[in-house]
Amino acid sequence: MMKTLGQSILFAAAMGLMLVTPQTQAKPPVHAQSRTTDWNNTVTRTANDSYVLGNPAAPLHLVAYLSFTCPHCAEFEQQAAAPLSIGMIGPGKGSYEIRPFLRNGLDVVATLLAECGPPSKFFGNTQLLLAKQREWIEPIGKLTDAQKARWDAPDFGTKMRAIASDLGLYALMERRGYARAELDRCLADKPLADRIAKHTEYAAEKEGINGTPGFLIDGSPLIATYTWETLKPQLDARLR
Repeated sequence: MMKTLGQSILFAAAMGLMLVTPQTQAKPPVHAQSRTTDWNNTVTRTANDSYVLGNPAAPLHLVAYLSFTCPHCAEFEQQAAAPLSIGMIGPGKGSYEIRPFLRNGLDVVATLLAECGPPSKFFGNTQLLLAKQREWIEPIGKLTDAQKARWDAPDFGTKMRAIASDLGLYALMERRGYARAELDRCLADKPLADRIAKHTEYAAEKEGINGTPGFLIDGSPLIATYTWETLKPQLDARLR
């Protein structure tokens, strides 16, 4: 079941994360049409720390707010990735933007790892983190007192590294070709974490996103749409 924003803020506060003042979301940059035949290879990082896959000038723009600890988001990614790639993104009919949505402290760690490295890495990182979600969340139920104490470290980078280590996220990201030193630098990026917290607050207050996954099409929030089953007909109707 989706967590409400209130529940999210309580859990975030418990993890030492403050959701702060909202800010205006900028639209993704618009690029001129090119001769690219497969838009699945085109990734653009936006000014608001999100990523657009596909033709940024496509006539349809789908936004998905995803939480890396949300089981429904993992299910959506598993069901939607191939159809979106084949039917919408690849041929340039529509672009797909993922905006991380922070529900709790674990989302902060996973988001910093997903955004580590060049833009071309983001969607692969996201797919791996969501595909292996159960695997890396499972150790939470077996934390020792010493591990719990490490998670309360006052230094942001120390806390993020401890969580990543205890959940096996270093080993997971090394499959993507990352070195530990690079992951450590990304996990210490508190300014990025603070900005994404602001984007989360904006999504909740201004766009009506109070759970995940949440969707926008061409800037308009979709009502009662939380699954691929409910999203697909709405996309099909606009892509005809």
